Amino acid sequence: MKRVLDMVAAASGLIVLAPLLLVLGVAVRLESPGPALHWSRRVGRRNQLFLMPKFRSMRVGAPDVATHLLAEPGAWITPLGRFMRRTSLDELPQFWSVLSGDMSLVGPRPALFNQDDLIALRTAAGVDALRPGLTGWAQINGRDELPIADKAALDADYMTRMSLAFDLKILWLTACSVLGRRGVAH
Repeated sequence: MKRVLDMVAAASGLIVLAPLLLVLGVAVRLESPGPALHWSRRVGRRNQLFLMPKFRSMRVGAPDVATHLLAEPGAWITPLGRFMRRTSLDELPQFWSVLSGDMSLVGPRPALFNQDDLIALRTAAGVDALRPGLTGWAQINGRDELPIADKAALDADYMTRMSLAFDLKILWLTACSVLGRRGVAH
């Protein structure tokens, strides 16, 4: 049932948001050289790597690490990228990953391929069995502000509480968090 809802919501989202996606894609291309989308190597279900699209918010040539690990993130993030990150608009292309089955609407956020500490903690807790999500329990409980161990613990908590009602609650709280622009460090 969850997969069917994911597919319907992702397809609907891509159709309804197509004009906005087009405008954002053009704006990214006009602001700085390079592609509109960045295909990030992420860890998915059962620790399989997949490519996850995001609107490019950093300059071409930025190191492929979590933003908080950069010495000066502000030097790499474009002005439009900063806005898109604060409003989560950079995440909209991930509806494609939900539609294709690499992701779900709700689940643990997919780790970067080189976040070994987070991957190890999730694997130890069995969270790697879940399809990663566009949003998740850890996202609405701190997002970028959370230490890795806390993210993994919240992901494990989500796994034990998974249900349609809990997913709907997370989606609602995500919308509130995005509108309030809470939890984004860069």
